[in-house]
Amino acid sequence: MKIDSVIARQRVDDLDAAITSYERVTGETAAQFAFAGVSLASIGPFLLFSGPDEAVQRVAGVGATLAVADLDAAVEEAVAAGATVVMPAQPTPNGHRAVLRHPHGGVYEYVGP
Repeated sequence: MKIDSVIARQRVDDLDAAITSYERVTGETAAQFAFAGVSLASIGPFLLFSGPDEAVQRVAGVGATLAVADLDAAVEEAVAAGATVVMPAQPTPNGHRAVLRHPHGGVYEYVGP
């Protein structure tokens, strides 16, 4: 399995203000979307999110997003290496995702086509 990129996740109180700051830092334009009651913005290597505590807990419990070329193969390899599936692969507005807990406790979202 090859991880193509890692996206840092950050909860923010004011998504619009944060977007302006992160666009300046990265030189990139935010892609905004909503998922499961959470407002999100993807800007370069950052995923910013905000919303009500109950909805945000689902997003905040994941340490990072790992982009992979083949989601099914990545999940299979991670499980073979001792990871457990917290949430099986499912469609999202931006492709597919699965959430895995690595054997040493880290929880990561894997995303791919």
